Amino acid sequence: MSNMKTTGQQHGRRSWAEPWKIKMVEPIDMLDDEGRRGAMEEAGYNTFLLRSDAVYIDLLTDSGTNAMSDRQWAALMMGDEAYAGSRNYYRLEETVQKFYGYRYLVPTHQGRGAEHLISQAAIKEGQVVPGNMYFTTTRLHQELAGGTFIDVIIDEAHDPKSEHPFKGNIDLAKLERVIEERGAGNIAYVSLAGTVNMAGGQPVSMENVKAVRELCNRHGVKLYLDATRLAENAYFIKEREPGWRDRPIAEIVRAFCDYSDGAWKSSKKDGLVNIGGWLCVNDFELFEELRNMVVVYEGLHTYGGIAGRDMEAMAIGIEECMNDDYMHSRIGQVRYLADMLLEWGIPIVRPTGGHAVFLDALGFYPDMPRECYPAQTLAAKLFLDSGVRGMERGAVSAGRDPETGLDRKPALELVRLTLPRRVYTQAHMDVTAEAIKAVWDKRGEAKGLKMVYEPRYLRFFQARFEPLE
Repeated sequence: MSNMKTTGQQHGRRSWAEPWKIKMVEPIDMLDDEGRRGAMEEAGYNTFLLRSDAVYIDLLTDSGTNAMSDRQWAALMMGDEAYAGSRNYYRLEETVQKFYGYRYLVPTHQGRGAEHLISQAAIKEGQVVPGNMYFTTTRLHQELAGGTFIDVIIDEAHDPKSEHPFKGNIDLAKLERVIEERGAGNIAYVSLAGTVNMAGGQPVSMENVKAVRELCNRHGVKLYLDATRLAENAYFIKEREPGWRDRPIAEIVRAFCDYSDGAWKSSKKDGLVNIGGWLCVNDFELFEELRNMVVVYEGLHTYGGIAGRDMEAMAIGIEECMNDDYMHSRIGQVRYLADMLLEWGIPIVRPTGGHAVFLDALGFYPDMPRECYPAQTLAAKLFLDSGVRGMERGAVSAGRDPETGLDRKPALELVRLTLPRRVYTQAHMDVTAEAIKAVWDKRGEAKGLKMVYEPRYLRFFQARFEPLE
């Protein structure tokens, strides 16, 4: 599976194909060189500000950009748009309980709605939230609730060349030290993401989540999951961890969740829908607080800011993302792109993660100062070459330290090329790989960017830049 271009005749093996066929197509066009330059200048060299019509292959995100199945599209016609008590809510609740195991469900319009609710309900002013590397919106919601995020991921996660199979793991010694130094009462909860986006889509092992659960139990600390890409995480457990190879994805996901007290999820990723999310807990008192809050911020507790038809599609998406053949093809396409780049010696985060290929911008531009934003520069260069849109995941995304006001400079300075699910073909991956190779061959020409506009929150979404001469 590591090289889908290889034929059975050449190496005595048989190729595999995606477990679906295409029923509808959407035309796309590539702008010429002048058109791409104009679009990039208008966007302030920020790929988030590009109009989608200017993009040829859109690898900005896998959030809400997936292709729904025929069953999901049919489900939209089954939407019960009653303001209260929609039957689609109860269908979603039943499905989430079956596959994830939690007792109580609160639907939200998307993942950050769930992040907001759990942060406001579970964090007290001055508390800390240890976790396995920050995610942008998650950390911001924790900070706005008065908390402080503390990274307790293993050191290998900060090394793009490390081949550790579970770089998303929590370092138990780091976590224990935080609890001892801060006191268990000052720990809001442990925030565990599977997989870890900012580390390159790296998974957490079943052994690690079990050990974290045991540590939390000893100190009376809650453990909550970001289950956004947990099905992908389960695939890596199945592939890499002893004792799980013959277990289905759905069983692995359920076993993983059983070690936690609750979870939030953006269904726009593994859930295979264009909008929607949820928050689940096992504690009834906390559920009551969350169910009360969702009415204020999202919508009634039986729709949470999304339509009934979308809840029906979410329920079906949960079932489909747990299919082993589907997940084999999902991870396989990511590896197909990664393997081509590795053959050419292009620096990427290793091992290949679940939802994206992450280019190591410091490997492209080792002499470029971090103040010149190497990853933002690389993302802009890639679009200018071919119309391929990726996303910066480095100093711009990390933002400023709220205490010092200075730029954070994470160890990883990356460009994320995120593959929407069931959208692009292997030929699109070939075009993408060749575009990256073209930028790699001209890496000595890059000068960097300067930031000329910076919004207050989550600056990577709306910041603007100009090229350095």
